[in-house]
Amino acid sequence: MQQVMLALDQGTSSSRALLFNQQGQVLAEAQQELNCQYPHQGWVEQDAEHIWLSVLKVCRDVLKQAQQQQLQVAGIGISNQRETTVAWHKSTGEVLAPAIVWQDRRTAAYCAELTAQGHAALVRQKTGLELDPYFSASKIHWLLQNQQAVAEAAAAGALCVGTIDSFLVWRLTGGTVHATDSSNASRTMLFNIHSLQWDQELLSLFQVPANCLPQVKQSADFYGVCAEAIFGNAIPVLALAGDQQAAAIGQGCVSAGSLKSTYGTGCFALLNTGEQPLYSSNNLLTTVACTVQGQTLYALEGAIFVAGAAVKWLRDQLGVIQCASETETLAAGLLDNGGVYLVPAFTGLAAPHWRADVRAAVLGMTFGTGKAQLARAALEAVVYQTVDLLAAMQADGARITALKVDGGMVVNNWFCQYLADLLNLPVLRPATTESSAYGVALLAGISYGWYPDLAATAQRSDTAQRFEPRMDDAERAALLKGWHQAVAQVLAC
Repeated sequence: MQQVMLALDQGTSSSRALLFNQQGQVLAEAQQELNCQYPHQGWVEQDAEHIWLSVLKVCRDVLKQAQQQQLQVAGIGISNQRETTVAWHKSTGEVLAPAIVWQDRRTAAYCAELTAQGHAALVRQKTGLELDPYFSASKIHWLLQNQQAVAEAAAAGALCVGTIDSFLVWRLTGGTVHATDSSNASRTMLFNIHSLQWDQELLSLFQVPANCLPQVKQSADFYGVCAEAIFGNAIPVLALAGDQQAAAIGQGCVSAGSLKSTYGTGCFALLNTGEQPLYSSNNLLTTVACTVQGQTLYALEGAIFVAGAAVKWLRDQLGVIQCASETETLAAGLLDNGGVYLVPAFTGLAAPHWRADVRAAVLGMTFGTGKAQLARAALEAVVYQTVDLLAAMQADGARITALKVDGGMVVNNWFCQYLADLLNLPVLRPATTESSAYGVALLAGISYGWYPDLAATAQRSDTAQRFEPRMDDAERAALLKGWHQAVAQVLAC
């Protein structure tokens, strides 16, 4: 029987399961969409039980396909939405509160208070992160202070809290393993990226008890086996990685200087900096890329909160489109953007601004503005934000010669071409755009012995299409001037 790895990609908008063979071919896949809830302004939540049920469904779907194709599942790798925080009971496994999603801004005032008290420099030095509601620490603090069930479980020493990966490992192993990996731990704002341990000073600052947090392991590691009652056999869990770090591995960005950008719900550009963390002078994040075979790699990251989420907003909230693919036709049907700019600060602006207080705006509308202009503005906004991120990386000394892209948005050819035009760089799209899933399949393959090391996995990444810039400098400059003027207006509100 041919062996395969089950790659579980648990994202904000969907849970996906794919079966990869050792050559990197996808032999089966399943997906289920997920929704977020917005109970108050700035709040973004998900039901962790719904996430779990979606994971069970997609995994069982591909395991059924594996049986039909006579494939043997050798192990599981998990890629997950990062920073989203779940609290559950150590004894019963019961979820104690809604999961607070990474986009949530309810702790903005608390983070501003800590910044005013002078803690931002300490947080940045130890974690590489901005003191921002985006990360898990303030979310955990809020749960402990505002959810009675969470506080009671903590007082009894019966609280488990963690990012989605740790929750899924707990459930898959029947409540026997509470663990995460270094890439996910580095997104909590409680993890010292130099010592690679939970930091006692940060735990005290955010009033988080150490005994509720998961054990931190390597990204390619043995995380226990699935309880037989779940899938019918004891499949080992062999890898964990945050979705953006996993995508970098899937794109072959495993050596210093390599760069990728993923376009899903949000957009995240990661520049591998090797074994030394590099601190940005331009408001980028320093994060752990992965830990494999005792070696920890670091990355500079630029984060955009809203990418594909803006397209989803057009579809679900405004009814402007019926499906995301319509945006390509609508955008391509216009000669230009008509001066319309969307600044998608629905949950604030991330890098390089880090302004939790600002909100989204559409600027430059006239009576001639219709759904085509709005669709194009949503796509263009993601491109302009990418330009800003890469400019910050270049200001920090990065030499960028091309951009590798992946994620759901990059199936849009118009978007990829516009990205190449505005960046004035070649844009490289891989054969499989499911780079996060592929990345954890590769990590699981290292654990299992398919591949000797991380360097060997880079040889398995390939480019399916290359988009070359073809816009003239004057047009590019004019478009970027309009974007920066729009951002300045939003920041001034």
